[in-house]
Amino acid sequence: MTDKMENEETPRGNASGFAKYFKQDIISGLLVFLIALPLCLGISLACGYPPIAGIFTAIIGSVLTTFISNSELTIKGPAAGLIVIAIGCIEDFGGDGMTGGWTDADLMAYKAALAVGVAAAVIQILFGLFRGGILGEFFPISAVHGMLAAIGVIIIIKQFPVALGVSAGGEPLEMLKEMPHYIMEANPAIAAIGIVSILIMFYWPLAAKRVGILKKIPSPMVVLLVTVPMGFGFDLLHEHSYTLQEHHYQLGEQYLVKMPDRVFGMFDDITSPDFSALAQMKAWKWVMMFFIIGSLESLLSAKAVDLLDPWKRKTNMNRDVVAVGVGNLCASMVGGLPMISEIVRSKANIDNGARTRFADLWHGIFLLACVALIPTILHEIPLAALAGMLVYTGYRLAHPTEFIHVWRIGKEQLAIFVTTLVVVLATDLLIGVAAGIILKMVIHVANGVPIKSLFKPYIEVQKVNDNTSLILARESAVFSNWIPFKRQIEDIGLVQKRNLIVDVSSTKLVDHSVMEKLEEMERVFEQKGLTFEVRGLDAMQPLADNPHAARKGGLATMRRLTVIADEAIEQSLEEQFVALGATGFTSQPCSGAGRRELEGGVTSANSKVRIEIVLSHQTCEAILSYLRSDVLPKHQVTACVETVDVVRRDHFVSVAAEANE
Repeated sequence: MTDKMENEETPRGNASGFAKYFKQDIISGLLVFLIALPLCLGISLACGYPPIAGIFTAIIGSVLTTFISNSELTIKGPAAGLIVIAIGCIEDFGGDGMTGGWTDADLMAYKAALAVGVAAAVIQILFGLFRGGILGEFFPISAVHGMLAAIGVIIIIKQFPVALGVSAGGEPLEMLKEMPHYIMEANPAIAAIGIVSILIMFYWPLAAKRVGILKKIPSPMVVLLVTVPMGFGFDLLHEHSYTLQEHHYQLGEQYLVKMPDRVFGMFDDITSPDFSALAQMKAWKWVMMFFIIGSLESLLSAKAVDLLDPWKRKTNMNRDVVAVGVGNLCASMVGGLPMISEIVRSKANIDNGARTRFADLWHGIFLLACVALIPTILHEIPLAALAGMLVYTGYRLAHPTEFIHVWRIGKEQLAIFVTTLVVVLATDLLIGVAAGIILKMVIHVANGVPIKSLFKPYIEVQKVNDNTSLILARESAVFSNWIPFKRQIEDIGLVQKRNLIVDVSSTKLVDHSVMEKLEEMERVFEQKGLTFEVRGLDAMQPLADNPHAARKGGLATMRRLTVIADEAIEQSLEEQFVALGATGFTSQPCSGAGRRELEGGVTSANSKVRIEIVLSHQTCEAILSYLRSDVLPKHQVTACVETVDVVRRDHFVSVAAEANE
């Protein structure tokens, strides 16, 4: 946060805010529009909808939700995270999108998907009105990240053939097996556009880091500036063929975005839902998919944007769900995609200096003007360029660092993450997330969590003084009982405006999701001018060397290092051990003779000192490294290590060592 932002009063999205922050919001809206335009088109095509559908959604989302939601900086619109559901719905109703051209079967599937979108939107609205936004707190973080990573992998698998100019379809794992075939069948001209697009998406951010002025130009816009001229060079506006290495390839408008051919022609593409599709049972599977995954993604994005907001304004999650539901209802009624609070464009909105929700409104107005007034220019965008952007988007969702990050939080979290990812790829999103949740519960029970406390928190409330209360948690504090736990925290602390102490020392497990949520609650209390303290975590055993790792009650496993050395170097050893992280030591005089002394003819015992230290694995390794490199070459020292269980781990780990671990 800049000093200017710190000193500036909190901007509000009201009439005075509209005028006061007009310049900042309209500039940010313009820059977000440049990112949103190609992404909306690409996401629509990947979903099996007409390209204009994504534009409808972004325009409706920006105009309606601006006046319903109180989220100041989120951008509402179509998102890559819903591609898998949307194309799955289209294919289940007999369509294949633009693969092989737009047919009557595609149109019928599209109208059925719109009806599904309307039904899901109605449930979303009711969900928000009945304050169901808190259910977003239920899903374990590792399972959600695994789901998003799986979506990223599926997007890559589905869009890479499009970037090569190859028509392909089928289940993700089946398509993955066919990748070598797609590469062999690639149309060289179209593949050149797709590969260039992918390279720009990957390397432009790296170039922008070195040359600051490049940050102002979003990579999707650079892709269009490069690939549209390439499309002209390959004469994609006209049907023709070419020969390369004795292979014949076709080029033409089928490789360009299909857009209205006249000014204001977008309104001719308004399409109504076919509500008769809701009479089929399979439709309701997709209704629930759109509702659950869409609402979850939207809630997570809105929460993430709140953390990024320089003024730390809080979104009313129930109100935001209602806004998204109303937007989805209207978008589906005219032929639009489902929408969510979208994190990538929201982050760009913040980075571009937006102050209020009117930046979202301006981005929609720019989209409306562009598509209504210059649709023929948009028709010149190659489909391979949009596919290349989505390949990069998929890579960001399934980035290798996601695996590393989850592994560092705990091996059990990686197991949940990978299980969710694999099951999603093999089946569908809901089954994959369910598999991740079930595995997490099994791991909890294996770690000693009583089954009775999986869904019910066992807590005791005590009054400390006139301003402070204590919540004593027992049995467990895990993702599945967090919602009622959180309500108690909010009712006692935020509603009654009291400082709060949460003591978890009597629990058998505090899982990773709750660790992060407790940290989040601390920030919420701080914003309200209250204190929120968590006690007892230091007495528990972390399952990994990470601040957000799950904590297990009971004895903690540590290392005991015993060093026997001459009395002459006792003090220097003790000082170095403390410097390397030891929180204490025990020294006692002893006598004896080592192997070298016995081999040298010494038969009497010599005076020595015995030093014992209980320490963490990392500190133990640091001390052993010191002994090997600095002590053993010069002195006769004996060192041995054994594993011990201790009652309280924090007694043997310094604050500095804890931070390093």
